[in-house]
Amino acid sequence: MLTNASHALTALEGERADFPGLGSRYVLRGYQTDGRFAVIEHTIPPRTLAAPTHVHENEDEYSFVLTGTMGAEIGDETVTAEPGDLVAKPRGVPHAFWNPGDTETRVLEIISPAGFEQFFADLAPLLAVDGEPDFEAVLEIQVRYGLTMDFDTIGSLMQAHGLES
Repeated sequence: MLTNASHALTALEGERADFPGLGSRYVLRGYQTDGRFAVIEHTIPPRTLAAPTHVHENEDEYSFVLTGTMGAEIGDETVTAEPGDLVAKPRGVPHAFWNPGDTETRVLEIISPAGFEQFFADLAPLLAVDGEPDFEAVLEIQVRYGLTMDFDTIGSLMQAHGLES
């Protein structure tokens, strides 16, 4: 993690908050940017839905594809992004994203303003359990971060984009 004494973060450093279908490595947290933005590196396994359709009330997200391919639905538009492409997911607009390819996808996710990056750390322990997660606790976390998630879109997104998990 970057500190006053360090202005570099290696590819192997950074706290993690991983859960099925989406790995998250903290690159910059909001306290390091005076709350202006946060940066997370997401890894998405092949043919995997990273997030069903959801809406952010408070922040915009920008996904910069590093490796692999990222598919996304933003509003009524479906896009496919390759390395070097940037996908904007504005607050208030329903969106979902996934890896349609046969290799892992890595994305730098820029969140503005910062704050939502803590969602991943709060959610990860609830999804790391055997069996069903505590859905009431998951909903409480979503409400806390101004996130509305439509779990009913999982099946249709997986079928429409040839996803396996």
